[in-house]
Order: sequence, then structure tokens, then C-alpha cells
Amino acid sequence: MTTQELEFAIFCIESVAQEQKTDAKVIYQALTQKSNLLYDYVIPCYDSLHTQSKEYIVDDLIHIMQERGVL
Repeated sequence: MTTQELEFAIFCIESVAQEQKTDAKVIYQALTQKSNLLYDYVIPCYDSLHTQSKEYIVDDLIHIMQERGVL
């Protein structure tokens, strides 16, 4: 994982947590321990995701997390 990917992962976690009005730790656990979305989706799709708006990224992640039953 590069520094940019790490920073983006943190941005995603904090942004989703803010939108869901929950602690970032809860979102981190949902993206790693409960679903592995961080390593299966966020990081591999960094090149295309980081070009999108914050709103798009947050909505996309929330939608996927809900589909997988981790949110």
C-alpha cells in the first residue's frame, strides 16, 4: 500500500463515519474485519475512486456495505 492509498483509505473511513454519525473505528472494522472491502475494493480501485467526489465515494461505500450487511 502506498502513502497515497493509505491516506485515501483514512479519508474514506473518516468520511463514511462522519456521514453515518458513528465512530471511525466502527467503519474501519466493517471495512476490514466484517467484509475486507478495504483490501478487496477501496485499495485496488484507488486509481478510479480517488478521482470521484467525496459524495460519490461515501455513497458508493455505504451502498456496498449495506449490500454486504456490514452497515
